[in-house]
Amino acid sequence: MVAESDIPITVRGDVDERAVEQLRRCAQAGDAVAGVLCADGHVGYSQPIGGAVAYPDHLSPSGVGYDIACGNKAVRTDVLVNDLRPDLPRVMDEIFERISFGVGRKNEEPVDHPVLDAIFRADFRPQRKLFQLARNQLGTVGAGNHYVDLFAGDDGFVWVGVHFGSRGFGHKTASGFLSLAAGKRFDERGPDGEMDSPPVLLHVDSALGQDYIAAMQLAGDYAYAGRDVVVDRVLEILGASATYSVHNHHNFAWRERHHGVDAWVIRKGCTPAFPGQEGFVGATMGEPSVILRGTGDAAGAGLLHSTVHGAGRVMSRTQAAGRMGNRAECTERDCDVWVPFGRFRHERAQAGLSDHDPFTLCPQHPRGRMTKRRGRLKEGRIDFAAVQRSLATAGVELRGGAADEAPDAYKRLDAVLAAHGPTVEVLHRLTPVGVAMAAPDTFDPYKD
Repeated sequence: MVAESDIPITVRGDVDERAVEQLRRCAQAGDAVAGVLCADGHVGYSQPIGGAVAYPDHLSPSGVGYDIACGNKAVRTDVLVNDLRPDLPRVMDEIFERISFGVGRKNEEPVDHPVLDAIFRADFRPQRKLFQLARNQLGTVGAGNHYVDLFAGDDGFVWVGVHFGSRGFGHKTASGFLSLAAGKRFDERGPDGEMDSPPVLLHVDSALGQDYIAAMQLAGDYAYAGRDVVVDRVLEILGASATYSVHNHHNFAWRERHHGVDAWVIRKGCTPAFPGQEGFVGATMGEPSVILRGTGDAAGAGLLHSTVHGAGRVMSRTQAAGRMGNRAECTERDCDVWVPFGRFRHERAQAGLSDHDPFTLCPQHPRGRMTKRRGRLKEGRIDFAAVQRSLATAGVELRGGAADEAPDAYKRLDAVLAAHGPTVEVLHRLTPVGVAMAAPDTFDPYKD
């Protein structure tokens, strides 16, 4: 623990100093009384991922983040792992076909839920305009690190685990409040904040603060509903029933008591872990996830009764997977020469040529042409084909996924849990046998 301006800041594990500095900045703002950075922490927008900050009289839309109520749900089924094994490939095919990853739907299965009625009649009226978006995306999973997994539990039963949040409904709610806080309209584009921007704070007694509470809670209900819909669909595919469930947000604001005061605890990528409270924490596509529980150990109070929400990234998505973009590629047969399209366009303009004039930067075909195509501009550190082979050898049925979600892009979950010591205990270890994630080319502006 380190102290900054008499505000206690607790950091667990080996985390990036920039993330620690983000936490300090948030903890020194407003009326904060404490800040925490969990061992899976890394840099986020304004408030770090894995961070929690307690403000007695303020809420932070930037702290909760764009994916309001992102969270996890896990259920134990009444199906034995050994009974599923022969049918696992077919089951994963059906999960990947029937559950939509990204913005669009792949199927015509209607999704209805009482939360849609609540959105239609939302107290915060601008959310009513998001009704159709919410209806279209209810029960979709998104992209990035969001998933639908089947696990072999240490109890011999099949478990279902999902990770995603409030989708476009939550994203537009969050961006709308950031616009309002900047003096703009809800549906007007707000300022482009930098990653290290100071936190956006709303006084809880202000009209905007009260509106945010109502809107955030509705987005939370929507996220709960979406995860319920997806889990129920997987249970239907399995022909199974749930015998036990754990369901929690990890991007949210809760009213709690800490350090002798009542405060709004803003958690971003941070799982609540009060004594006796259970949570589902996912690892990577190739390693066991866990069901854990807060223990009541005295050190938990210094962590604002918070723990990790995952393993935590060790490299950026671009570092892991490389960078995609527009390329100018030679059109000659069997020629693999390409240049970044921006360079091609610049040099063509420098030559005084128009879009329709023949022009090439291919040294092998000086009379040829080049065409614009999307492709890889920079190679990543991770060989995803090797990852796929490794998972197949381990018996994991992978559908979708990409290099930026490979195990080596993350820390080891056991190590980050160990950094939290006796404040949490593991109840179950869940080994992945089926993993469904969005494919690399899935479009989704709300993916994380």
